[in-house]
Amino acid sequence: MLQRERLESDYILPQDAPEALLIGRVWSNAAGGPCPVILRAGVVHDLTSVSPTVSGLFEIEELAEHLASHQDLPALGTLDQFLSGEAGRLLAPIDLQAVKAAGVTFADSMLERVIEEQAKGDAGRAQAIREKLAPVLGDSLRGLVAGSEQAAKVKALLQDMGLWSQYLEVGIGPDAEIFTKAQPMSSVTCGDVIGIHPISQWNNPEPEIVLAVRSDGKIIGATLGNDVNLRDVEGRSALLLGKAKDNNASCSVGPFIRLFHGGFTIDVLRKVRVSLLVRGEDGFEMTGESPMEAISRAPENLVSQLRNRNHQYPDGAVLFLGTMFAPVKDRRGAGLGFTHEVGDRVEISTPTLGRLVNWVDRTDACPEWTFGTRALFENLARRGLLGRG
Repeated sequence: MLQRERLESDYILPQDAPEALLIGRVWSNAAGGPCPVILRAGVVHDLTSVSPTVSGLFEIEELAEHLASHQDLPALGTLDQFLSGEAGRLLAPIDLQAVKAAGVTFADSMLERVIEEQAKGDAGRAQAIREKLAPVLGDSLRGLVAGSEQAAKVKALLQDMGLWSQYLEVGIGPDAEIFTKAQPMSSVTCGDVIGIHPISQWNNPEPEIVLAVRSDGKIIGATLGNDVNLRDVEGRSALLLGKAKDNNASCSVGPFIRLFHGGFTIDVLRKVRVSLLVRGEDGFEMTGESPMEAISRAPENLVSQLRNRNHQYPDGAVLFLGTMFAPVKDRRGAGLGFTHEVGDRVEISTPTLGRLVNWVDRTDACPEWTFGTRALFENLARRGLLGRG
């Protein structure tokens, strides 16, 4: 049984939480089911009278102003009461939205993806390949804007050197990699265990910014995410991406979606630095940081490649923006790089969005995902909430 300490609200919330417009979901013992909520002064307020789903809530025009007009929302309890289990529990702050991710959006992660491909999923070969490729690819990719004329010149150069890769194609070419990370309703959140498939011996967390996108493509807010990654599985073949990415408890989102409002804007988001801390029960510790300014594609560009005339998301979507942090600190032996162990505590944070904390276990030991879309609507029907948005 994993040893998980109780989290406190002050620890997981943004530094300026009193000014932040924070939307989330909880399982409320009092309500008997999941509720979209807004956090005000540490108290969780029920939004089901506004919309029984977060997906429906995000479709409301001028949402911040609309929520400001609802000051008499029922209180379900304090956030600390949900973190302790007294009032219920915290859920991922999304429900019906598609869960999508953009891959290879930072130069450092591009290099590591090429290494995975060259190593064919063998962690023991990675260091030698890294030493060979890093001087060439690192200099070529630094500061490069994906899809630009300069990117096309670098592509031609690397092709002449025999170093071109499918990962570089989506990393600096005109078309981004956009894939399905998880199914709607399957994501876990802050305080939960996250899953590593038992076939994997080379894997890592991927700390990322996650955008909340309305059905019309408007970006309305952001949160934190862990795009848990199996490096050996995807490294064997890119066709195994689904097996490497979409597994039980392999997608963590939260703790809250912060709406763009007041001083929190998309321009502020462009400058955040996402920090990672991994602590193992074996005493191992690893830290890292991803500056959003190093991203090779603008968030708006990635959203435009996600949602356009060729592909729509009527329930909205969330989009992981990718990570530049590719952990290489040796753990199981010299030259083997990083991989997770059961019991690892993973913390992803940035001051404007708070902290997303999870503990690592095997996917077959994590709680099974049983509450899907059908269960949600059956629950809402029993509570008389259907037809409200």
